Amino acid sequence: MRTRPALALFVPLLLALAACTTTIAGTPTNGDSLVNNDPGNGVDPSFVKNSDGGDIDRLAATVVTDVQQFWGETFPNAFGKKWTDLEGGFYSVDTASATAKAPPCARRASDVEGNAYYCPTEDVIAWDRAALLPVLKEKFGEAAVMFVLAHEMGHAVQRRTGLTVAKQQANPDEYPTILIESQADCYAGSFVHWVTEGKAGHLKISKDRLDNAMEALVMFRDPVGTEQSDEGAHGDAFDRVSAFQDGYDQGVGLCKDMTVENRTFTQRGFLSADDAERGGNLSFDSLLQTMNQDLGPSYNTMVTSLGKQFTAPQIKQVDTKPDCGSADQGPIAYCADNNEVDVSTTGELPKLHTDIGDFATGTLLASRFSLAAMKSVGAPTEGADAQKAVLCVTGAYTGSLLSRQQGFALSPGDLDESIQVLLRYDYAGRDLTGKALPTAFDRVSMFRKGAMQGIKACGL
Repeated sequence: MRTRPALALFVPLLLALAACTTTIAGTPTNGDSLVNNDPGNGVDPSFVKNSDGGDIDRLAATVVTDVQQFWGETFPNAFGKKWTDLEGGFYSVDTASATAKAPPCARRASDVEGNAYYCPTEDVIAWDRAALLPVLKEKFGEAAVMFVLAHEMGHAVQRRTGLTVAKQQANPDEYPTILIESQADCYAGSFVHWVTEGKAGHLKISKDRLDNAMEALVMFRDPVGTEQSDEGAHGDAFDRVSAFQDGYDQGVGLCKDMTVENRTFTQRGFLSADDAERGGNLSFDSLLQTMNQDLGPSYNTMVTSLGKQFTAPQIKQVDTKPDCGSADQGPIAYCADNNEVDVSTTGELPKLHTDIGDFATGTLLASRFSLAAMKSVGAPTEGADAQKAVLCVTGAYTGSLLSRQQGFALSPGDLDESIQVLLRYDYAGRDLTGKALPTAFDRVSMFRKGAMQGIKACGL
């Protein structure tokens, strides 16, 4: 079993249903505005209490205005009653100021540092305009700010549907925190889809601009090794991205009907103290050796379940970029002519292994075996269908590791490494010609499909 320490820590809830804080890492974005009009227009933030009237509060005010518009239109059909805007309103907090006023439900302004939260007793949403929203905007783009505030509004939706703190506390097995948080992520996804359809009054965004912002969900995951039953658990990156994408793809109807019976969570704790102490990451060489022993039998099982035969490719380590003809498959390539998988042991791949984690390498390696499996069953290995299938089959292999009780299996954090490598690189989705699906959103969706539904859902 392999595990790894968290890239960023998610601190326990500050208040009631939701509060988010993390050390935020990311890649600076191009700063494209979400606002329909020229950058800087947006909504006048004067209705936000304690606002400084600056650009960050203007962006936040624009987001929450459109989120309330969305729920004003959507809530009656979904829940059979009228939507009511937040009674307590919205609070901006300057946590960089020693004299800043504390918002409702907080003792002091500094309690909100790095946070945004919904407080059900006062029906308010508050955010840190100094150390959260501007950092999200810089690292992941304005869409990340939209994600966070739409999530908090999701908790306001829950209160209006009768899902109160008292009800949750009285029925913790029926309403664990991880379910509550996933539902709020799902509601946020539904709102974002509405924005991409051009229905929002002030915001605009295309689907291809969601990729950077989705990395913010990775940063807001729980610490690796958190049990899904822990009080305050929000989910690992796979759980959070899954909930968001399900809301985006299937709408509020799916979100409102989420239960512990129909929702699968992948977050889990360490199986042993030794597992946790090691941090779980195998070295680059050890991972290749271990997976070399597992990939052949595992893919043979999947392929034979489809009534076909599978001959496992040989793994060959090379000290240059893999050369399987003119196509660039990335640092690991499937050479179909001689049924070989070439793995570059220098340059980008070892760095990726160190920066993200061992199963980032594992995901790329498995994806090339997926191409070999597709060839074995006579499925296309080039084109859009192949680009979808290779990700789905890789997800199916990864999902099989999740349920194993012995032998080579996933450890806490490994699925998150898959999500991160899929968000940052298109290598795992490349077909034999080196082409891949253009958006990370779609790459993650296809991988998730295989992981949750198995190889028979991959259209082979």
